[in-house]
Amino acid sequence: MKPEELLFAKTHEWVSIAEQGGAKVATVGISAFAVEALTDLVFIELPKVGSQVKPEQPFCEVESVKAVSDVYAPVAGEVIEVNKSLPDHLETLSSDPFGEGWIAKIKISDESNLAKLMDYKAYQKQCEEEGH
Repeated sequence: MKPEELLFAKTHEWVSIAEQGGAKVATVGISAFAVEALTDLVFIELPKVGSQVKPEQPFCEVESVKAVSDVYAPVAGEVIEVNKSLPDHLETLSSDPFGEGWIAKIKISDESNLAKLMDYKAYQKQCEEEGH
């Protein structure tokens, strides 16, 4: 996926929305900016399939050599799939954060939070401001 086609949360998660079986499903990952800020990743705790998530609430953790960081759900819904290969291949988060580095798929139950997400241009501006 191209970053320009995604939506972004202020907390550096990206979202791609697709129709799946008549429902909207959000594929969620963390941005390249977030991966670079975390540096040497050592562990990821994936969310549980079937768990209900709420916007702006932590739904999994990524651990680097310097810190443990929460990953926040950008939408409300049910986790329907997780990227099971990630824990054994954390380098994928760095090498392909917007593709194979996805973390989870969430069946959206409430679309209202989508309006709070940023497009790529707005997100780039936020990253530039944080970088200074």
